Amino acid sequence: MSSSNTMKAAQFDENTKEVKINDIPIPQVTDDNQILVKIASASLCHSDLMLLDGAFPGPGRPVALGHEGVGYVQKTGKNVKGFKEGDRIGFLYVTGCCFECEGCQIHNLNCENGQARLHGFSEDGFFAEYALVDYHNAITLPDSLDMKSSDPIFCAGITAYHAVNECELQPGQWLAVIGCGGLGLLAIQYAKAMDLRVVGIDVNDEVLASAKAAGAEHTYNSMRDKDYVEELKKATRGGAHAAAVFSAAKPAYDGALNVLRMNGLIMAIGLMSRPLEINSIAFMRGLFRIKSTATGPPHKMPPALKFTADHGIKTNVAYYKLEDIHEMIDLMKSGKSKGRMAVLFGDEAKSNF
Repeated sequence: MSSSNTMKAAQFDENTKEVKINDIPIPQVTDDNQILVKIASASLCHSDLMLLDGAFPGPGRPVALGHEGVGYVQKTGKNVKGFKEGDRIGFLYVTGCCFECEGCQIHNLNCENGQARLHGFSEDGFFAEYALVDYHNAITLPDSLDMKSSDPIFCAGITAYHAVNECELQPGQWLAVIGCGGLGLLAIQYAKAMDLRVVGIDVNDEVLASAKAAGAEHTYNSMRDKDYVEELKKATRGGAHAAAVFSAAKPAYDGALNVLRMNGLIMAIGLMSRPLEINSIAFMRGLFRIKSTATGPPHKMPPALKFTADHGIKTNVAYYKLEDIHEMIDLMKSGKSKGRMAVLFGDEAKSNF
């Protein structure tokens, strides 16, 4: 930390399109529902790149990046319940919402009473030594989950868990995981823990090797293996019962229908910058179904966190210093990252570097 009143943060300025490490004031608790968190670890998510690429609007000022984080409670507002100084917590990333209306029960970005804002996009995020979070979004970490590698759970992990769980599959049925990077590797682990059979599809052989190690029975490079659809359908005796698309690439979605059996489910997770196109005639005929899910609202945290802890799900995290943020962004943009990438702060950084 630069001084007793300032901290370091990786900020994106949408006016200059630059990411810089800046010294900025430590935020203060100004809302009765807020928790001041000393960040332990924060990880990069593919959707963070959408802000850098202009797909998401920023706040018009430099904003601290990052929406996946864990840390220690430093201070609490007077309305905060269930948390005390020193608690190890993780947290979601939508603030400014009421958490009570009908819209909030679906997703907090749908809040009908407040003005929902995303940490790391329109509100300061977690690539900083300290951050403010709403206590409604927070949960205490189980003892079995360590602070260095738990941050991806609070976007990637919760999303991957619910993506698999909501595919409506029975033990022994086949799930195709399309896009086997950070979320995909987590989804494979969740699927195996639910006694599902898994095929992994990606365009990167190193990522596919990781998918195989995580439990995928068959893996296919959809760019190189020209007959992969035929091979997959033979291996699964007719095709996957569901395909969870974690890639944001249009070809990933275009190919999802091909690997399904009749009336199979597409679970749409990867956020494309363009509208998703579907064949309405095929949809009407029941050749496929389509669903989606996301991290929030907060009631989605407890079952995902418990399942992760109970089944020893691993987040496959590579650790970096804050000044490495540009390297992390470049790796994610290139598609060469094999898992999640996290910045460590404080004692976690001291013990690792």
